[in-house]
Amino acid sequence: MNYVPVNADLATNSKCYEDTSDNCDKYGRLYDWATAMALPSSCNEKYCASFISKKHKGICPDGWHIPTSADWDKLLRYTDSTSGTDSPYGSAIAGKYLKAKEGWNDYKGKSGNGEDTYGFSALPSGIGYPDDNFYSLSNYGYWWSASEINKYSAFRRGMYYDSDSIGYYSYDKNLMFSVRCLKN
Repeated sequence: MNYVPVNADLATNSKCYEDTSDNCDKYGRLYDWATAMALPSSCNEKYCASFISKKHKGICPDGWHIPTSADWDKLLRYTDSTSGTDSPYGSAIAGKYLKAKEGWNDYKGKSGNGEDTYGFSALPSGIGYPDDNFYSLSNYGYWWSASEINKYSAFRRGMYYDSDSIGYYSYDKNLMFSVRCLKN
């Protein structure tokens, strides 16, 4: 997604990787959690679950919402044909089917690209830090969820050039990751 928030009352920390517009055109923008959720920037340092609705629109277009950790679980279970109730859920193989067919670096002579079986076309957009440093373009892709862990962190999902797995982690809400929207 390459949306530039315009509401000055809400967090507006989003950037193109290395501040290069071509990276936004290809990979989309990177957002801190409060900006992705369209909440005040103070939500990066305090618990804001009371502001998160069941299908939280955040910066998504009308009719779409930021996926929760449970939404990601459902996608991954569908993708790798796994059932279960563990949440958050990480998949050892779903990345193979969700990553784009090109754009991922190779690892030890093996392609990091996926099959893009479902048209998800995940790209390795890297990560942005509050100090204006950027890392891992073409190696890793990270996406926020609307699921908060505590006042400083929220769940994100990650895909990797050197693996077909998709992991879940809680990360500082002031870091900048990509956003995927889910249709209501």
